[in-house]
Amino acid sequence: MSKQKVYEKYEDNWETSMGGWFPGEKVILRGKNVLTELNEYRWLEYLLFGITGRHSPRLARFIEGMWVICTSFPDPRLWNNRIAALAATTRATGVLGSAGALAVSEATIYGLKPIQGVMDFLYRTSEKIEKGALLEDVVKSEVKKYRGIYGYGRPVVDQDERVAPLMDFARSMDAGAGHYTNLAFEVDKYLSTSRYKYRINASGVVAGLLADEGIKPKELYHIATLTFTAGVFPCYIDALKKPEGAFFPLRVSRINSEGTAEPRVWGK
Repeated sequence: MSKQKVYEKYEDNWETSMGGWFPGEKVILRGKNVLTELNEYRWLEYLLFGITGRHSPRLARFIEGMWVICTSFPDPRLWNNRIAALAATTRATGVLGSAGALAVSEATIYGLKPIQGVMDFLYRTSEKIEKGALLEDVVKSEVKKYRGIYGYGRPVVDQDERVAPLMDFARSMDAGAGHYTNLAFEVDKYLSTSRYKYRINASGVVAGLLADEGIKPKELYHIATLTFTAGVFPCYIDALKKPEGAFFPLRVSRINSEGTAEPRVWGK
């Protein structure tokens, strides 16, 4: 079938089972009327339902607590927060600053990709072990192939201060002892006593906890997309009070330049 034929189907036509807005009448999401059937959902319940089709006040509260403990630290030195703080000192709007911060949250070594990647790793590892593979062999193969494992290791410090509070919170929600959570800590035990010396970080714990709740990697990715924003806004608001251009300025004399390029004389 030609591309033209494919696109003809969608010309002035979009078929969806997800939902839609009926002006002056109703709004439908996954077969339910948002205005009359979902209007008492908490916001995270609504988000969870939109992404997964599941309605679970407990799971929504569980996820909400995880994000409070794990993400949105109000420190402008952090990778995504610094975008918002820099935006504020250039007098860009809050929308632009937060959108830029959100965009860089989808990085390779931190943020959304590791959050999704470690859950995918746990699912794959569990399947391999069920088929007879040894945990040690699976982990070694993963490290050899990817030079690391999402959810394990952390820059700056070895221990992740969020792990203990996360597990305390999980136990308060009658969670924390499931198959994937136990597997996540079995991997941690192996890695910490191996030559790699990696320790589990918050994303590894979250992945195990939510895998035990039946969440899939791509669902976790979507759920986690906005999690850093509660730390972004405080950094933007604080930086907005500072002089323009004041976010970590660097004087020219501190820059070592080598090469044949002629120095630029500003104004010419």
